[in-house]
Amino acid sequence: MTMQKILSDMRRACTELELISDGDKITVGVSGGKDSVALLAALAAYRRFSPERYELRAVTVDMGLGADYAPIAEYCGSIDVPYTVERTDIGDVIFNVRKEKSPCSLCSKMRRGALGGAMKKLESDKLALGHHADDLAETFLLSLFYEGRMSTFAPKAYMSRTGITVIRPFIYISEGDVAALVRDLRLPVVTNPCPADKHTKRQYVKDLIRRVNRDIPIARERMISAITHPERNNLWEKK
Repeated sequence: MTMQKILSDMRRACTELELISDGDKITVGVSGGKDSVALLAALAAYRRFSPERYELRAVTVDMGLGADYAPIAEYCGSIDVPYTVERTDIGDVIFNVRKEKSPCSLCSKMRRGALGGAMKKLESDKLALGHHADDLAETFLLSLFYEGRMSTFAPKAYMSRTGITVIRPFIYISEGDVAALVRDLRLPVVTNPCPADKHTKRQYVKDLIRRVNRDIPIARERMISAITHPERNNLWEKK
């Protein structure tokens, strides 16, 4: 049932937001975490009945921190998805050379650059990322609290500098459903070796939303609904 629900919500996103076009060569950015592995599984399953025909491949950016991606390679073989590991020294640059105290932003840019280079070799111009509805809400609060602006990522974005279109097919799907899919299918998840894991501003906001949702059980749902339906909002509306 979990995969059915995931595919239903993903199909709605792909249809409403026009995320996939016929003939696309889609690369899934697979970090090894549950979200990206679940997206890979869902997009592989979606190929069977998608109205658009598309090719699928997976790329992992190895930051050089000692992670073992063999289980991901084996899984990709089982679902007929070509898999590439892009080797980098990003971890060494960030933690040893630059000694970044807040490494996430720079790390994200460097990993995205490495992904872009790998996609160029594969002649792919559409990148699928595993961001889900909870990530949407967390990014909104991060922007509000730390940047003083109301902003979050888009479900579909064209990067003019690289010519890559980024899509997020899990935009309507909760983190809970993603985790359930990983458990149900026993998908391979690679432990994140990053020293900053679980010690970030994002983790703080994630925990904050959980605490608020304990007191206001509809808080998370209402926040996601407000973000995904901007036409309902008028911050300067006169009462």
